[in-house]
Amino acid sequence: MSTSAPSAPTAARQGALAAGICYFSWGLVPLYWKQLAAVNPVELIAHRHVWSLVLVLLLVAAQRGFGEVRAALSTPHSIGLNLLSATLLTANWLLYVWGVNTGHVLECSLGYFLVPLVNVALGRWILHERLRRLQWLAIALAALGVTVMIAQLARPPWLALAIAATWGVYGLLRKRSPLGSLTGLTVETLLLAPLAVGFLLWQQHTGAGALGHAPALTQALVLSAGVITALPLLLFAYGARRIRLSTLGLLQYLAPTVQFAIGLWVYHEPFSRERATGFAFIWVGLALYTADNLWSQRAKS
Repeated sequence: MSTSAPSAPTAARQGALAAGICYFSWGLVPLYWKQLAAVNPVELIAHRHVWSLVLVLLLVAAQRGFGEVRAALSTPHSIGLNLLSATLLTANWLLYVWGVNTGHVLECSLGYFLVPLVNVALGRWILHERLRRLQWLAIALAALGVTVMIAQLARPPWLALAIAATWGVYGLLRKRSPLGSLTGLTVETLLLAPLAVGFLLWQQHTGAGALGHAPALTQALVLSAGVITALPLLLFAYGARRIRLSTLGLLQYLAPTVQFAIGLWVYHEPFSRERATGFAFIWVGLALYTADNLWSQRAKS
């Protein structure tokens, strides 16, 4: 007896649940990375690649999906697109880990608060989606919030802007990718694995690597980077292919909200009036964007 594909509403619910779990777990991740603050951020990212690759290869083997992986690596166009998405993902990881471990959890959260509005902008200028008035206003308020931070803090929030840009474009590429979630992540990690392995071997050769030198708990946490990394990414890719980009943007609020709470109340990072003003404009923009989406969905139902 063959099983039919899930209906569109069922697939959307499953996608939303997967993305929601993913974003909530990402909100808690600063608690993990803070335990590894003594390790070189580049080494941590290399470990993320290597141990994520081990995990996804085991999953691909269990599903006998190596044919799809080979097909994705068979054309220069496919290799190029997946190399681009892998590079964006790696850059986002590195920025985030460095930010968390240098006391910038709040600015990292700002970056991910900006991502939904980056998604709206990408939808307009890349996917040629029509924007409603409130969506335009939401983008304008976010831009005003960033401008306020630049004027009052005397510097742009570069870390937040870079995190928003790299993750927003990565999400767009995954949204448009014909590859499934597991295949896509496997191809991405495979393409950059030689660089990651080479760097880790060099670290071990010079005695700077964490494995064999750091405390036992640190080594155990480093080795768990694959699970910490791969499972949320698989949930993200699964959800991104089943729900609208605007819905993905709404769920995105979960991660930075949890991160913001951790930065403010767990790590007690400074939250000046100037920074609060910039955040306020962005939060108002997000509120308008959320309301607009809810009204639009209600009008269609």
